[in-house]
Amino acid sequence: MRRFLPSLLVLLAAADALAAAPTDRPEALDDGWTVAAPAEVGVDAARLAALSARIEDQTFKKITSVLVARDGKLVHEAYFNGGERERLNDVRSASKSVTSLLVGAAIDRGLISGVDARVFGFFEDRRWAHPDARKLAFTLEDLLTMSAPWECNDDNQFSSGNEERMYVAEDWLQFALDLPMRGYAPWDTLPADAPYGRSFSYCTAGTLVLGAVVERATGKSLSAFAHEVLEAPLGITKVRWNVASGGVTMGGGGTRYRSRDLLKLAEMVRARGRWQGRQVISERYIDAALTPRAVPRENTEYGYLFWRLGTTEGKPRQWAWAMAGNGGNYVLIVPEQNLVAVITSEAYNQGYAHPQSQTILREYLIKALTASP
Repeated sequence: MRRFLPSLLVLLAAADALAAAPTDRPEALDDGWTVAAPAEVGVDAARLAALSARIEDQTFKKITSVLVARDGKLVHEAYFNGGERERLNDVRSASKSVTSLLVGAAIDRGLISGVDARVFGFFEDRRWAHPDARKLAFTLEDLLTMSAPWECNDDNQFSSGNEERMYVAEDWLQFALDLPMRGYAPWDTLPADAPYGRSFSYCTAGTLVLGAVVERATGKSLSAFAHEVLEAPLGITKVRWNVASGGVTMGGGGTRYRSRDLLKLAEMVRARGRWQGRQVISERYIDAALTPRAVPRENTEYGYLFWRLGTTEGKPRQWAWAMAGNGGNYVLIVPEQNLVAVITSEAYNQGYAHPQSQTILREYLIKALTASP
């Protein structure tokens, strides 16, 4: 017996140490996520811990959650500044990417013929100001790429279509349909001279119209269609959609999701439309949505209501696709690294919000990758 005692003591000590060691896995829930420790999928837990410290000491301000998954496994889940797991996050314009997915779902079901469908053909029961043959030629792709040639620019407070003007209108859909055609100042880039042949102009009103197209094509509210074709298949049970003045569901912003559910949307997109073996959105549409179609600014491209961000300064070595919204809210997909992440933030209307979240992407999330997928 005496000869076995040292070995037994060693085993007991090892077991005690293992029991006392803190786990670095997120909590496993019955919500569809497989959890893992960061090191299991080549992610540096220390780098993520350093990020949490910078959020807690307010180097990064108003961040409410950061979640990371790689290879389909949730490896990091942290909440800050009043954020919590069950909280419905107002991700503002990140909602636009959800509307893009719903356009894809309607096309997949044959309810919309394709992205070349004419926008105004869905509203023949309406009349609109500034009738113009060019308006009748607008396609869904023009709206999906923020390149429709009407006078709508949320970044210009003087624009006829600026979203703040829409918000005080009685009927937001009518407001959008009534917009005039845009002109081009001498310093503007004409579509023919722009990358991909499209002149980018950020227009929330256009995304509202896209949501209205989906409603008309499906005969359902955008929120009901989203629940049927997107949220229920992903096991998303808690969500809040806004209804615009005039009765159309607001597809341009303000939809609220829990952080783990936002990460599901990212993972489904990363997996080319699949979640847990089920094809939710067709590969064809996801591939089209994540194809550059316009160039809003340096180091940034745009697909079908998805942003493409360089993950390094200067000429990018790799890119991240993003659902992005006011306040610094980001749902991130880095296909080459099998990485998805969520950053929720309440830095609404703060100039530092987007640069801050993009710094988190570049300096912490990308640099936390210690091994290739």
